[in-house]
Amino acid sequence: MTTPPPRNKWFLREPSPTAAARLFCLPYSGCGASMYRQWPTTIEGVEVCPVQLPGRENRMREPAHSTYESLADDLAEALHPYLDRPYALFGHCGSALAAYETVVRLTQRGHPAPARLFVSSEVAPQDGPYGRFLDMTDEELAAELRELVTELGGSLEPSLLALYLGVLRKDVDMNTRYHVPEPVRLPSPITAIGWTEDTGIAPSLMTGWSACGDTSFALLEGGHYRFIEAPQELRSLLAAGLRP
Repeated sequence: MTTPPPRNKWFLREPSPTAAARLFCLPYSGCGASMYRQWPTTIEGVEVCPVQLPGRENRMREPAHSTYESLADDLAEALHPYLDRPYALFGHCGSALAAYETVVRLTQRGHPAPARLFVSSEVAPQDGPYGRFLDMTDEELAAELRELVTELGGSLEPSLLALYLGVLRKDVDMNTRYHVPEPVRLPSPITAIGWTEDTGIAPSLMTGWSACGDTSFALLEGGHYRFIEAPQELRSLLAAGLRP
């Protein structure tokens, strides 16, 4: 009897071997892969693959990464077996920087490059660190967590709030430490997504992504957390970016 290979801990569900294309979605600061539970499993034939990072949810006992660079080192190797078909990465806010660093690692190591990198609500690496979270106290971050969990349709008990606050604080500190004066220019095209009502990262602050690769810009309706709903205009943009 053949023993099945162990499930890849970087995913809540194993990517399908029959998918035509894959979209790897990195979780928002302080969150795990389950934050994409409102997203469909496929978007116009593209499989949505939420990525589970160490130090959160079912990987809570594992040490979290302290830099985007070290996270990218490990994630690039974890994704390598699944790059046998067209794929893209999506990151919102701080996870956009982690997604960028991961593409840098993938291309430097000679792995297949993504069809596109999607970055949402984040300044380019050379323009940071920037963001309203970076100077917040723990009390202010806890208020943001409550708002985020409400957007996700849930609530947090005080003990869980303290646990997730620790995750968020580590992610914020990771963002604070990140700055790349001379970013690597990617061979893959980039789509930089801004949101009309975003009070955290104004779309006008995202123009620096042009220094990181061939960049197109999209402006979608909504605020900082609208992406959680996977609105149709976002789905269409993501699917179009993976078409030949």
